[in-house]
Amino acid sequence: MLNVTRRSVLAGASALLMTSGRAIAADTAAGITRFDPELDTLIDVAAPIETIATGYRWAEGPVWVARGEYLLFSDVPANTVHRWKQGEGARPFLHPSGLSGPVPAGIREAGANGLTVDASGRLIMADSGTRAIARVDLATRRKTILADRFAGKRFNSCNDVALARDGAIYFTDPPYGLAEGDASPLKELRFNGVYRLRSTGKVDLIDQSLHRPNGIGLSPRGDRLYVACSDEAAPEIRVYDLNKDGLPSGPGRRFVDFTPEFRRGLPGLPDGMKVARSGYLFASGPGGIYVIAPDGRKLGMIATGKAIANCAFGEDNRTLFLTSSDSVARVRLKVAG
Repeated sequence: MLNVTRRSVLAGASALLMTSGRAIAADTAAGITRFDPELDTLIDVAAPIETIATGYRWAEGPVWVARGEYLLFSDVPANTVHRWKQGEGARPFLHPSGLSGPVPAGIREAGANGLTVDASGRLIMADSGTRAIARVDLATRRKTILADRFAGKRFNSCNDVALARDGAIYFTDPPYGLAEGDASPLKELRFNGVYRLRSTGKVDLIDQSLHRPNGIGLSPRGDRLYVACSDEAAPEIRVYDLNKDGLPSGPGRRFVDFTPEFRRGLPGLPDGMKVARSGYLFASGPGGIYVIAPDGRKLGMIATGKAIANCAFGEDNRTLFLTSSDSVARVRLKVAG
């Protein structure tokens, strides 16, 4: 059994790889697969999946910037945020995107990871390398650290973000950015948490029980929080019912189970997600992006042939952008995301 990093597990490989006693299959074929006829109301299974940029070490965190009509996405290991615009292609936008200066040996992923845009048009990022939640003015590219500690201890390596209507930021904090993971001497917190950062700056702990919290999303009404778990022992999306104060009314519960797909050897694990205004989830899992009904049913899967880390709605809100291993792709939807 080999000791492999998250990147190996999430990306899969063109050859078989052993991890936790199972074989990860070769990259899957590109295309859209229907599991339930309900999928046809959301996307055409014959819709082409177009690669729009390639050549990255690990593409992540896509977000559409409506005011400028462009896409931003992270290349986490390269410590760079890129900008893609129709007719111009992709080019570096922010470097370093995360940790500035020399990168210590104990840091595996120095760049920013998950991205979103707030109501004022500012970029909100999970800064893995700096181990913080940060805000960037897109005009000046000036960064402000919003939070880097809980209970006086530094975060592990902030991974993904979701923005509530009241300005609160929900985020996950696994140890992926640390070279030795949970065993890293840089790790100050004994757990890998899910948090809520209030607009006042106060940080609330949502859950400290998850082994590998990763992607995060909110329901349209803000009454449900979804968290993807990139845990080989429990690959799933969990859901938390939220009170009016934005905090959970009880413990989370399993919403979608990806154990069957993981055991089949499909490349990837639950990672990033986006929730449409209709309540449908577009969430990464083994094999690609799954389209999931509000009641948790898997309606279909969008595959690029590689693991897909994350996705975002953009353009006229009927394009789904996919950050897929070393590439960025897009596919058209029938409905607005």
